[in-house]
Amino acid sequence: MMRIIVKIGTSTLAHAGGRLNIRHTEELVKTLSDLKNAGHELILVSSGAIGMGAGKLQIARPQDMPTKQAAASVGQCELMYTYDRLFSAYNHTVAQILVTREDFDRAPRLMNLENTIYRLLQLGAIPIINENDSVATEEIAVGDNDTMGALVAKYMQADLLVLLSDIDGLYTADPHTHPDAQLIDRVEEITPEIWALAGGSRSGLGTGGMSTKLMAARIATNAGVDMVIANGANAAVLYDIMEGKPVGTRFVGKKN
Repeated sequence: MMRIIVKIGTSTLAHAGGRLNIRHTEELVKTLSDLKNAGHELILVSSGAIGMGAGKLQIARPQDMPTKQAAASVGQCELMYTYDRLFSAYNHTVAQILVTREDFDRAPRLMNLENTIYRLLQLGAIPIINENDSVATEEIAVGDNDTMGALVAKYMQADLLVLLSDIDGLYTADPHTHPDAQLIDRVEEITPEIWALAGGSRSGLGTGGMSTKLMAARIATNAGVDMVIANGANAAVLYDIMEGKPVGTRFVGKKN
Protein backbone atom coordinates (compact mmCIF):
# COMPACT_ATOMS: atom_id res chain seq x y z
CA MET A 1 0.00 0.00 0.00
CA MET A 2 1.27 3.45 -0.94
CA ARG A 3 0.17 6.95 -0.08
CA ILE A 4 0.10 8.87 -3.36
CA ILE A 5 -0.40 12.56 -3.98
CA VAL A 6 -1.64 13.27 -7.52
CA LYS A 7 -1.55 16.87 -8.71
CA ILE A 8 -3.88 17.43 -11.64
CA GLY A 9 -3.14 20.42 -13.85
CA THR A 10 -5.77 22.61 -15.44
CA SER A 11 -4.68 21.45 -18.91
CA THR A 12 -5.49 17.84 -17.95
CA LEU A 13 -8.99 18.70 -16.74
CA ALA A 14 -10.10 21.39 -19.16
CA HIS A 15 -10.19 22.25 -22.83
CA ALA A 16 -8.45 25.44 -23.96
CA GLY A 17 -11.61 27.48 -23.35
CA GLY A 18 -11.80 26.36 -19.72
CA ARG A 19 -14.72 23.97 -20.14
CA LEU A 20 -14.34 20.48 -18.68
CA ASN A 21 -12.52 17.89 -20.77
CA ILE A 22 -15.04 15.15 -20.03
CA ARG A 23 -13.11 12.25 -21.57
CA HIS A 24 -9.82 13.05 -19.78
CA THR A 25 -11.51 13.66 -16.44
CA GLU A 26 -13.64 10.51 -16.59
CA GLU A 27 -10.63 8.35 -17.49
CA LEU A 28 -8.60 9.93 -14.72
CA VAL A 29 -11.28 9.29 -12.07
CA LYS A 30 -11.71 5.70 -13.28
CA THR A 31 -7.97 5.03 -12.98
CA LEU A 32 -7.70 6.73 -9.58
CA SER A 33 -10.70 4.74 -8.33
CA ASP A 34 -9.02 1.52 -9.45
CA LEU A 35 -5.81 2.44 -7.58
CA LYS A 36 -7.92 3.18 -4.51
CA ASN A 37 -9.65 -0.19 -4.88
CA ALA A 38 -6.19 -1.82 -4.97
CA GLY A 39 -5.61 -0.47 -1.45
CA HIS A 40 -3.63 2.69 -2.03
CA GLU A 41 -4.31 5.97 -0.21
CA LEU A 42 -4.99 8.86 -2.58
CA ILE A 43 -4.84 12.60 -2.06
CA LEU A 44 -5.59 14.83 -5.04
CA VAL A 45 -4.33 18.37 -5.51
CA SER A 46 -6.51 19.75 -8.25
CA SER A 47 -6.21 22.90 -10.31
CA GLY A 48 -8.93 24.08 -12.64
CA ALA A 49 -11.27 26.24 -10.54
CA ILE A 50 -10.50 29.59 -12.20
CA GLY A 51 -10.56 28.13 -15.72
CA MET A 52 -13.80 26.21 -15.15
CA GLY A 53 -15.38 29.23 -13.45
CA ALA A 54 -14.48 31.44 -16.40
CA GLY A 55 -15.95 28.82 -18.74
CA LYS A 56 -19.18 28.65 -16.76
CA LEU A 57 -19.46 32.44 -16.50
CA GLN A 58 -18.74 32.60 -20.26
CA ILE A 59 -15.94 35.14 -19.83
CA ALA A 60 -12.35 35.18 -21.05
CA ARG A 61 -9.64 33.87 -18.71
CA PRO A 62 -9.57 36.70 -16.10
CA GLN A 63 -6.44 38.79 -15.47
CA ASP A 64 -7.51 41.01 -12.55
CA MET A 65 -7.65 39.65 -8.99
CA PRO A 66 -11.37 40.24 -8.18
CA THR A 67 -12.52 38.49 -11.37
CA LYS A 68 -10.07 35.63 -10.81
CA GLN A 69 -11.44 35.19 -7.29
CA ALA A 70 -15.04 35.36 -8.52
CA ALA A 71 -14.29 32.81 -11.24
CA ALA A 72 -12.59 30.56 -8.66
CA SER A 73 -15.71 30.67 -6.45
CA VAL A 74 -17.92 29.52 -9.31
CA GLY A 75 -15.38 27.04 -10.66
CA GLN A 76 -14.67 25.39 -7.31
CA CYS A 77 -18.34 24.38 -7.04
CA GLU A 78 -18.25 22.96 -10.55
CA LEU A 79 -14.96 21.16 -9.91
CA MET A 80 -16.12 19.45 -6.71
CA TYR A 81 -19.53 18.63 -8.18
CA THR A 82 -17.75 16.92 -11.07
CA TYR A 83 -15.37 14.93 -8.85
CA ASP A 84 -18.19 13.98 -6.47
CA ARG A 85 -20.40 12.74 -9.31
CA LEU A 86 -17.64 10.79 -11.07
CA PHE A 87 -16.06 9.19 -7.97
CA SER A 88 -19.53 8.30 -6.61
CA ALA A 89 -20.03 6.10 -9.67
CA TYR A 90 -17.17 3.94 -8.28
CA ASN A 91 -18.45 4.14 -4.68
CA HIS A 92 -15.77 6.54 -3.48
CA THR A 93 -16.34 9.60 -1.30
CA VAL A 94 -14.51 12.87 -1.92
CA ALA A 95 -13.75 15.68 0.53
CA GLN A 96 -12.91 19.29 -0.27
CA ILE A 97 -10.04 21.08 1.49
CA LEU A 98 -9.18 24.66 0.54
CA VAL A 99 -5.90 26.02 1.89
CA THR A 100 -3.62 29.04 1.78
CA ARG A 101 0.10 29.47 2.54
CA GLU A 102 -0.75 30.31 6.16
CA ASP A 103 -2.05 26.75 6.68
CA PHE A 104 1.48 25.45 6.06
CA ASP A 105 3.39 28.26 7.75
CA ARG A 106 1.63 28.26 11.14
CA ALA A 107 2.11 25.21 13.37
CA PRO A 108 -1.42 24.99 14.85
CA ARG A 109 -3.05 25.34 11.43
CA LEU A 110 -0.68 22.80 9.90
CA MET A 111 -1.46 20.32 12.67
CA ASN A 112 -5.21 20.83 12.11
CA LEU A 113 -4.74 20.30 8.37
CA GLU A 114 -2.70 17.12 8.91
CA ASN A 115 -5.21 15.76 11.42
CA THR A 116 -8.12 16.38 9.04
CA ILE A 117 -6.40 14.71 6.09
CA TYR A 118 -5.26 11.71 8.16
CA ARG A 119 -8.80 11.22 9.50
CA LEU A 120 -10.29 11.46 6.00
CA LEU A 121 -7.85 8.78 4.81
CA GLN A 122 -8.77 6.57 7.78
CA LEU A 123 -12.43 7.00 6.87
CA GLY A 124 -11.71 5.92 3.29
CA ALA A 125 -12.36 9.30 1.68
CA ILE A 126 -10.31 10.97 -1.06
CA PRO A 127 -9.21 14.47 0.04
CA ILE A 128 -9.19 16.95 -2.85
CA ILE A 129 -7.05 19.97 -2.06
CA ASN A 130 -6.89 23.29 -3.86
CA GLU A 131 -5.66 26.80 -3.17
CA ASN A 132 -8.42 28.89 -1.58
CA ASP A 133 -8.32 31.19 -4.61
CA SER A 134 -11.40 33.16 -3.54
CA VAL A 135 -9.49 34.68 -0.63
CA ALA A 136 -5.80 33.98 -1.30
CA THR A 137 -4.04 37.16 -2.33
CA GLU A 138 -0.31 37.24 -3.15
CA GLU A 139 0.68 37.55 0.50
CA ILE A 140 -1.01 34.29 1.54
CA ALA A 141 -1.05 32.35 -1.74
CA VAL A 142 0.97 29.16 -2.14
CA GLY A 143 1.14 30.37 -5.73
CA ASP A 144 0.81 27.17 -7.75
CA ASN A 145 -0.43 23.65 -7.23
CA ASP A 146 2.93 22.03 -8.04
CA THR A 147 4.30 23.58 -4.85
CA MET A 148 1.04 22.76 -3.06
CA GLY A 149 1.38 19.10 -4.08
CA ALA A 150 4.96 19.00 -2.80
CA LEU A 151 4.02 20.57 0.55
CA VAL A 152 1.17 18.09 1.00
CA ALA A 153 3.50 15.20 0.05
CA LYS A 154 6.08 16.43 2.57
CA TYR A 155 3.75 16.90 5.54
CA MET A 156 1.61 13.84 4.84
CA GLN A 157 4.74 11.67 4.50
CA ALA A 158 3.67 10.41 1.09
CA ASP A 159 5.45 7.66 -0.80
CA LEU A 160 5.00 9.31 -4.18
CA LEU A 161 4.01 12.64 -5.73
CA VAL A 162 2.80 12.63 -9.35
CA LEU A 163 2.41 15.91 -11.25
CA LEU A 164 0.09 15.43 -14.22
CA SER A 165 0.12 18.25 -16.77
CA ASP A 166 0.43 18.80 -20.52
CA ILE A 167 4.15 17.92 -20.71
CA ASP A 168 5.82 14.51 -20.81
CA GLY A 169 8.57 15.40 -18.35
CA LEU A 170 11.89 17.25 -18.17
CA TYR A 171 13.80 17.50 -21.45
CA THR A 172 17.41 18.33 -22.29
CA ALA A 173 16.02 21.38 -24.17
CA ASP A 174 12.61 22.87 -24.95
CA PRO A 175 10.98 20.21 -27.18
CA HIS A 176 8.74 22.87 -28.76
CA THR A 177 11.78 24.57 -30.28
CA HIS A 178 14.36 21.72 -30.31
CA PRO A 179 13.04 18.62 -32.11
CA ASP A 180 16.14 16.65 -31.00
CA ALA A 181 15.49 17.30 -27.28
CA GLN A 182 15.72 14.14 -25.16
CA LEU A 183 13.41 13.23 -22.27
CA ILE A 184 15.33 12.79 -19.02
CA ASP A 185 13.77 9.74 -17.36
CA ARG A 186 15.51 9.90 -13.97
CA VAL A 187 17.01 12.69 -11.86
CA GLU A 188 19.00 11.59 -8.81
CA GLU A 189 19.91 15.13 -7.77
CA ILE A 190 18.68 18.59 -8.74
CA THR A 191 21.94 20.16 -9.87
CA PRO A 192 22.50 23.66 -11.32
CA GLU A 193 22.53 21.97 -14.75
CA ILE A 194 19.02 20.57 -14.10
CA TRP A 195 17.80 24.00 -12.92
CA ALA A 196 19.12 25.52 -16.14
CA LEU A 197 16.74 23.30 -18.16
CA ALA A 198 13.62 24.93 -16.67
CA GLY A 199 11.83 27.18 -19.15
CA GLY A 200 8.69 29.28 -18.71
CA SER A 201 5.08 28.10 -18.52
CA ARG A 202 3.95 26.46 -21.76
CA SER A 203 0.29 26.08 -20.87
CA GLY A 204 -2.07 28.97 -21.55
CA LEU A 205 -4.38 27.73 -18.79
CA GLY A 206 -2.14 26.77 -15.87
CA THR A 207 0.12 28.85 -13.65
CA GLY A 208 3.03 26.42 -13.35
CA GLY A 209 5.94 26.02 -15.75
CA MET A 210 8.92 23.69 -15.46
CA SER A 211 10.60 25.95 -12.88
CA THR A 212 7.69 25.48 -10.44
CA LYS A 213 7.90 21.72 -11.04
CA LEU A 214 11.60 21.72 -10.16
CA MET A 215 10.88 23.74 -7.02
CA ALA A 216 8.25 21.13 -6.14
CA ALA A 217 10.77 18.36 -6.84
CA ARG A 218 13.26 19.98 -4.46
CA ILE A 219 10.67 20.15 -1.64
CA ALA A 220 9.47 16.57 -2.24
CA THR A 221 12.85 14.88 -2.69
CA ASN A 222 14.36 16.68 0.32
CA ALA A 223 11.48 15.16 2.33
CA GLY A 224 12.34 11.70 0.96
CA VAL A 225 9.42 11.57 -1.48
CA ASP A 226 9.83 10.41 -5.10
CA MET A 227 8.21 12.75 -7.61
CA VAL A 228 7.18 12.01 -11.19
CA ILE A 229 6.29 14.54 -13.89
CA ALA A 230 4.06 12.92 -16.52
CA ASN A 231 1.56 13.82 -19.21
CA GLY A 232 -2.01 13.65 -17.93
CA ALA A 233 -3.54 13.14 -21.38
CA ASN A 234 -3.49 9.37 -20.82
CA ALA A 235 -4.58 8.49 -17.27
CA ALA A 236 -3.38 4.89 -17.63
CA VAL A 237 0.23 6.10 -17.20
CA LEU A 238 -0.56 6.12 -13.47
CA TYR A 239 -0.50 2.29 -13.49
CA ASP A 240 2.99 2.29 -15.02
CA ILE A 241 4.20 4.95 -12.57
CA MET A 242 2.91 2.91 -9.63
CA GLU A 243 4.82 -0.11 -10.94
CA GLY A 244 8.02 1.94 -11.18
CA LYS A 245 8.16 1.78 -14.97
CA PRO A 246 9.97 4.62 -16.78
CA VAL A 247 7.21 7.16 -17.44
CA GLY A 248 7.96 10.86 -17.69
CA THR A 249 10.72 12.08 -15.37
CA ARG A 250 11.22 10.56 -11.92
CA PHE A 251 13.01 12.64 -9.28
CA VAL A 252 14.42 10.32 -6.64
CA GLY A 253 13.68 11.18 -3.02
CA LYS A 254 16.61 11.45 -0.62
CA LYS A 255 16.43 8.50 1.75
CA ASN A 256 17.62 9.79 5.10
